[in-house]
Amino acid sequence: MMHLLSLLLTVCVLLKEAQPWGYKNGIFHNSIWLEQAAGVYHRESRHGRYKLTYREALAVCKYEGGSIATYSQLEAARQIGLHVCSAGWFDRARVGYPINKPGSRCGHGKVGIVDYGYRLNKSERWDVYCYNAKSKECGGVLTEQKRLIQSPGFPDEYQDEQICSWHIRVRLGQRVRLHFHKFDVEEDTACLADYLEVYDSYDDVSGFVGRFCGDFLPDDIVSTGNVMTLKFLSDASVTAGGFKLQYTAFNSSLPKRWLGV
Repeated sequence: MMHLLSLLLTVCVLLKEAQPWGYKNGIFHNSIWLEQAAGVYHRESRHGRYKLTYREALAVCKYEGGSIATYSQLEAARQIGLHVCSAGWFDRARVGYPINKPGSRCGHGKVGIVDYGYRLNKSERWDVYCYNAKSKECGGVLTEQKRLIQSPGFPDEYQDEQICSWHIRVRLGQRVRLHFHKFDVEEDTACLADYLEVYDSYDDVSGFVGRFCGDFLPDDIVSTGNVMTLKFLSDASVTAGGFKLQYTAFNSSLPKRWLGV
């Protein structure tokens, strides 16, 4: 009986270690934004989701010093945790996306590479999956309790054509507070050139909080849960001094008056 219990415990531990989704050290890891996994990462157009033709997708990957991902590269990344519910181009004009956990709204219950096949019309518009093991990256998945976030090159001016995404995940039951120290991003009336976007969610699809540009220092922003996403984009001309901010995790059960919010 003891031997059977020991065997069952061992199996449960192995299954838990193999599961790319779940909790570790009180932090929820769902691997949606493991952009560096096996050198493969997901990109969308700076104009939004599903805006890239196949030719434009090739150009995006080449601009960042890489190439469009192959099926085998995408599958290798999926096997170590890459899970993105956004269809994108990969090599030979195929379209698809990697799934690790089945769901009715993502992959129709399938696990693996959801493959739309070869697209005869290369003017269709999708996202893209690039490959570059040494890719130029800014952003990342942040799980520390407190951390500074700066625009690339800060305190010097940021460069043209930057695309950065920071995905903050703290412990369950905590919330995130953003406090801006410096902010100087190219100003235009609608913030269409250079901007920083903040999302009260784990991605840049839902939970939109605001888009910021110019030199006005934004007020503090507090999340409703334990995740938050920041996305910074700059266009092909005119730069500015950039920004510096700090996020801090706090226990969501604390009264707001104790937090100064």
